[in-house]
Amino acid sequence: MTTVLIVEDSKTQRRTISNLLKHKGLTVREASNGQEALQSIHSDRPDLILLDIIMPQMNGYEVCRRLKANPKTQELPVVMCSTKSEDFDRYWGLKQGADAYIAKPFHPVELVGTLKQLLRA
Repeated sequence: MTTVLIVEDSKTQRRTISNLLKHKGLTVREASNGQEALQSIHSDRPDLILLDIIMPQMNGYEVCRRLKANPKTQELPVVMCSTKSEDFDRYWGLKQGADAYIAKPFHPVELVGTLKQLLRA
């Protein structure tokens, strides 16, 4: 079963995304901040990470940089999903190593399609 780790500080957003992905047949785990995400990834590696940027304790950029710098996690697909929707934000997210960047609010078809494409790669 394919597992996606949703890293999002908004409980409402986490629940909404989680329900969408579960409905599409994916197994979902959740983390509410960057530090919790890194602990979760190292204890039980998911197949993909859906990562918010603006979070307490450690932002998504830092989480992504740490994952991509670690040989054990550098191949793990990371999709940044954030309200930061300017071209520079997308550029900076991809520069940190993200495999894709989706701006909120997103269309469910765009999110699911992007995740499935990365999971097939």
